[in-house]
Amino acid sequence: MMQLLTANDPEPVEWVNQTSTFPILLLCEHAGQAIPKALGDLGLPVGAINRHIGWDIGAEALARGIAARLSAPLIIQRYSRLVIDCNRPPHSREAVPNISDGISIPQNVELSESDRLARVRSIFDPMEEALRDGFASHPRHAAFSIHSYTPQMSGGQHRPWQAGFLARADDHTSQIMIDYIATQEPDLVLGRNEPYQLDDASDWFIPAHAEARRLAHALIEVRNDALLKRAGVELWADLLAGAMTKVMENMQ
Repeated sequence: MMQLLTANDPEPVEWVNQTSTFPILLLCEHAGQAIPKALGDLGLPVGAINRHIGWDIGAEALARGIAARLSAPLIIQRYSRLVIDCNRPPHSREAVPNISDGISIPQNVELSESDRLARVRSIFDPMEEALRDGFASHPRHAAFSIHSYTPQMSGGQHRPWQAGFLARADDHTSQIMIDYIATQEPDLVLGRNEPYQLDDASDWFIPAHAEARRLAHALIEVRNDALLKRAGVELWADLLAGAMTKVMENMQ
C-alpha cells in the first residue's frame, strides 16, 4: 500500500476546543480542499477544486464561529471530499467519487483497492479516531455536522432553501432549531431533510455516530452563497449557536 501522506502534507484533522467539556460535539467533514502531494491535482480541470464539488464553501468558517460562541469542541477535516468523502461509509462507491456534479475526477477512475485503502487509513481513520476521542472524553448530549451546499446544481436543479436540517431518528431536534431560527429571521426559507435525505448507504456521521449513541443531532446544510462574506458567516453562526443552545435548554 502506498504511503499517501508525507511531512509536506497537512494533518488530516484539526481540533478546536479539544478539551472543552461542553456537551455538544461539532464536526465539519468537508472543511478542507487539500489534496495529498502524491496525488497531484487528481487530474481535475483548473479551478474545479475551488468549486462546491471540492469542499463545502464557507463551512469551516461557520463551524469555527459556532464553536467560538459555545466554547464547544469541533473536529475539522482538512482534505477535499474528492480525495475521500469523510461523510460517506468508507467502503462505499461514493466515498471516492469518479464524477461530481458533472465533473470527472480522472485519478479516482479504476482506483486500485490498495490506493483506496491508503486514503481511508490516512484521512478517514484519523477523523474517526478524533470522533471516538471526542465522544469518550466528556459526556456529550448532542452532535451536529456543519455543511454548506450549492443553490444550483449543474443539471438545473434549483434549491430554494437558505438552510436545511437533516435527521431520521431525531426530527425533534431539527424542529427546535428551525422554530428558533424562524423567530429570529422569519423571512428565511428553512427545510427539514432538504436539500436531500439521509441514507445509510450515502451518509456516515449521523447513522454511525449520532444515531448509534442516541444523541440529539442534525446534519446542518447552509447555502454557500450566504457564507461568502464575513457578515453572512457571523449571522449564521449566531443563529445556529442560538438554536443549539435552545436544544440544550429543552433537555433540562
